[in-house]
Amino acid sequence: MNILDFLSVSMIPLLVFYIVGNGILNKRPVFEDFTEGAKNGFQIIIEIAPTIVGLIVAVGVLRTSGTLDLISGALSPLADLFHIPTEILPLSIVKMFSASGANGLLFDIFKEFGTDSHIGFSASVLLSCTETLFYTVSLYFMSVGVGKSRWTVPAGIIIAIFSLFISVWVAESMVG
Repeated sequence: MNILDFLSVSMIPLLVFYIVGNGILNKRPVFEDFTEGAKNGFQIIIEIAPTIVGLIVAVGVLRTSGTLDLISGALSPLADLFHIPTEILPLSIVKMFSASGANGLLFDIFKEFGTDSHIGFSASVLLSCTETLFYTVSLYFMSVGVGKSRWTVPAGIIIAIFSLFISVWVAESMVG
């Protein structure tokens, strides 16, 4: 255990030392490269800020308006058919848009059902094996100038559905 503690504490300083050392050995202007990268990073943040704000507002509207509950209610017969707890349906929907919104729903699930319950464990596995699809697509595609996502979003939705099934299956096999 002591080696793990040492590695976790020392990895970032070692990585910084390696990057700076590599830059010096290659005779790069390390500080100027750093400030140029920081400038470019701020420019990207300014360009993608409207998208991020839009996604945050959309998740808030879905959650407070009751639309999320309405969608979950409409999907509940299908979820019951496949033995998917309906309580994690809102979580799987919100996770495609916002990780922080999904974390809020996860904590609500933990409060109501407990972390060791089948529903709590399914929710934990679901959050671990899914991506914030729309956030990631809009953020990365916008930052590199991709206009058409083509099959990225449909493939991501299929993977999110598959992840929902797998998380429930894993939780069932682990919790029983």
